[in-house]
Amino acid sequence: MTGRLIAAIDTPELPHARDLVREVAPHCGLVKLGLEFFLRHGPGGYRDAAHGADVFLDLKLHDIPNTVAGAVRSILPLAPRLMTVHAGGGAKMVAAAAEAAATAGEARPKILAVTVLTSFDAAGLAETGVSGGTSQQVLRLARLALGAGADGLVCSAHEIAVLRDAFGERPLLVVPGIRPAGAALGDQARVMTAEQAVEAGADYIVVGRPITGAANPGVAAAAIAASIA
Repeated sequence: MTGRLIAAIDTPELPHARDLVREVAPHCGLVKLGLEFFLRHGPGGYRDAAHGADVFLDLKLHDIPNTVAGAVRSILPLAPRLMTVHAGGGAKMVAAAAEAAATAGEARPKILAVTVLTSFDAAGLAETGVSGGTSQQVLRLARLALGAGADGLVCSAHEIAVLRDAFGERPLLVVPGIRPAGAALGDQARVMTAEQAVEAGADYIVVGRPITGAANPGVAAAAIAASIA
């Protein structure tokens, strides 16, 4: 692992994304490009913005298994290191994504299953008909996804301990919702500092606005990377 920090380049503007990647990539293990950017600019914009950096392509695929498998195969020429599907799509869908990724051989992207979005809390889950709180739902979806062949999980820092207790060191845990102490939470409900998340057992932490909204994103990324080195 070259670095635990993933900088989330969550902007739809290609020139800005390109500039951000160049500033922060030297301090990060990967950069994250997401749905908003990819829908606007597609594979060409992806290649332009990435400019050789290792990429976490965060599209959170969720559809019938055949469609998700086809989407993964369509993405393989871009060679992202990591990509996401929703665990809520079910075991057959996750398995289809993993099998499609495997056709790329050793260069395949690792498939991460999104458990419960970090914008959710227990009350938000209850609104969708899920009772028992976030940790129970994360554990349920994690067991399903890992059993279906996912390489790892996207989870809140608050669920790292329960996942490590249940599954040990095997799954790759990628943790968004990271905020420096005292920073604004934005639309995140379940957050933790970078140091706390790594101490708890995160393999990667995903940081967006505290880096991309900083006066000097490169300096901000370097500071976070140094804090968890």
